[in-house]
Amino acid sequence: MALARQGSGLTATGRAYWSQVHPVFMLPPLAASLFGAVLATRIESGPAAVHVVAMFAAVYTAHVKDGYVDFHVRGEDDDHPLTVAGCRVGLGAATVVFAACTLLLFLLVDWIAVALTVPAWLIAYHHAPQLDMHPITATGGYPAGIALAMLGGYYVQATALDPVVLAFAVIFFVLLSGIKVIDDTKDYAYDRSIEKRTVAVVIGRDRAITAAYGLMAVALGVVVVMGLLGPFPPGAIVAAGAFAVVAAIAARADATLATMLLIRGSYVFLAVLVAAVWFEPLAGL
Repeated sequence: MALARQGSGLTATGRAYWSQVHPVFMLPPLAASLFGAVLATRIESGPAAVHVVAMFAAVYTAHVKDGYVDFHVRGEDDDHPLTVAGCRVGLGAATVVFAACTLLLFLLVDWIAVALTVPAWLIAYHHAPQLDMHPITATGGYPAGIALAMLGGYYVQATALDPVVLAFAVIFFVLLSGIKVIDDTKDYAYDRSIEKRTVAVVIGRDRAITAAYGLMAVALGVVVVMGLLGPFPPGAIVAAGAFAVVAAIAARADATLATMLLIRGSYVFLAVLVAAVWFEPLAGL
């Protein structure tokens, strides 16, 4: 039974499975999980590591399932490294890893940790071909996964959900939803031709771009206000400012470059937030 479409043997098979690790989309959920742990102020490495691996398995599931649907089912992609059997084995292996992590979280933490973790896999598995066909779920699926990763990462440390982590989860959901709308405008013409109802297809490309930057502005505005009023560390304002600079540059670029800039800008945003929470460099102000 061939698992890789190009080549044979362990090397070719390993290369095919490794190709489904997409760092650009894989790192944010893992970082969000760790950010949740940082917000909890104390980090127990065991539960933190288990939750990070669970998020990795969930996102890996999404990548394999998405590739399977787009190439083997819909015929949208020109190529895919895995055969149908290879996709099924990859999905099965990732699901087993995820299930093992949820069991460990139940044993190490409690059932609420599991309840906050399982939806991430459900979103990942059902992204294609179900969720990606509706403008709300196509836009909000990935951001919802990030928010869940943050909440889960916090809960496995604190066994509670503080209003601050809930606020951060909502902010990231809104910010990343704006980025996802921009990302979907890249495929506007093709999505419209196959009646794939992204936000850009439903309301038009120009309106979608305006709405996307509006969402990002709202998210950053909330960060600034909460940084000034006290619930967030003052350094959070610096994070908002850094992302705002990136967003201003991205607004002048085409959709492909804008998406690349905004995704990397979200990395900077998260990194500065981690520093603001962990080191509190502006705490004396």
